[in-house]
Amino acid sequence: MSSLKLRNMTKTFGKTKVIHGIDLDVLEGEFVVFVGPSGCGKSTLLRMIAGLEDISGGELWIGGRQVNEVQAARRGVAMVFQSYALYPHLTVRQNMGFGLKVRKEKPDSIARKVDEAAMTLQLEKLLDRYPRELSGGQRQRVAIGRAIVGDPKVFLFDEPLSNLDAELRVHMRAEIASLHRRLENTMIYVTHDQIEAMTLADRIVVLRDGRIEQVGNPKELYAHPDNIFVAQFIGSPKMNICSADALAPELTRAGIPMEGVEQIGLRPEHLRIVPDGGLINGQVALSEYTGGGSLLHVEMEGAGRFLVLSEGQEGPQPGDEVQLDFDTANLHRFDAEGRSLQAAREPVPA
Repeated sequence: MSSLKLRNMTKTFGKTKVIHGIDLDVLEGEFVVFVGPSGCGKSTLLRMIAGLEDISGGELWIGGRQVNEVQAARRGVAMVFQSYALYPHLTVRQNMGFGLKVRKEKPDSIARKVDEAAMTLQLEKLLDRYPRELSGGQRQRVAIGRAIVGDPKVFLFDEPLSNLDAELRVHMRAEIASLHRRLENTMIYVTHDQIEAMTLADRIVVLRDGRIEQVGNPKELYAHPDNIFVAQFIGSPKMNICSADALAPELTRAGIPMEGVEQIGLRPEHLRIVPDGGLINGQVALSEYTGGGSLLHVEMEGAGRFLVLSEGQEGPQPGDEVQLDFDTANLHRFDAEGRSLQAAREPVPA
């Protein structure tokens, strides 16, 4: 396994700059997730690390060696793509060992490495099958196995679960997390799904428009987002945001400093319905039953619509007036630029 260093890395397509001076350190054995909306540059950045895209500017170091001009095959990385990219006419065993065969490794060495990878991924009984005879999850495991046999320093995953159904995604997510614990390799994983990012990552890199918005462990990004973009991207359902003026009187009476505050944020899970004495009032516009409770859409005069998670089988219905309360420690305050105004805080453990 190896560490990575990205120093002022940029990428330009023609006259269009898509990656703007990325600086990042990835530690040996760390699982880092690049997350962000479509078009934020996360896959482009991953392909630059893999050697599939040229680096327009800056430096890339893998394991203490600058690799800007090093061919992809010689960087010591292995990439797992969104599409399985398996050869349909080759068996699982042949697909997994194909790269080693191209490198002209000895047949007995190829067989040993394929068997070891198959055991790690529980593919032993599938080695003689063809891709058409496998499920989506099994095909993705074969693609991961093909990466493992090359014994790379760094694993790169480019949205590997996006073609799977919801149940299988949960299963494969657990398998990838388990694989990282067993192999202890450095892994970089790209996704637009913040649930995948939160559950898999040692650290998350939130990207927007080719720039890093924030880097931190999942708990840190959830509890202490640096700005509104991160606050709403991390967490599901997303954080409620409204103008500070809409609730300024109530918040001031609660003793919350409001100087310089332009917008405030509250997560749906931090709001609770109380019979009386709530800080804010509203009317239920929509109730979405989720099984363990309901997701309420509450209209508040001057503040717009807030999402509120309500537990239990019985809850307010559309048209009901409700009072909402929250712990003031869970209130997020932002300035006119959308930057957090939270006071100095203690580090959040991983």
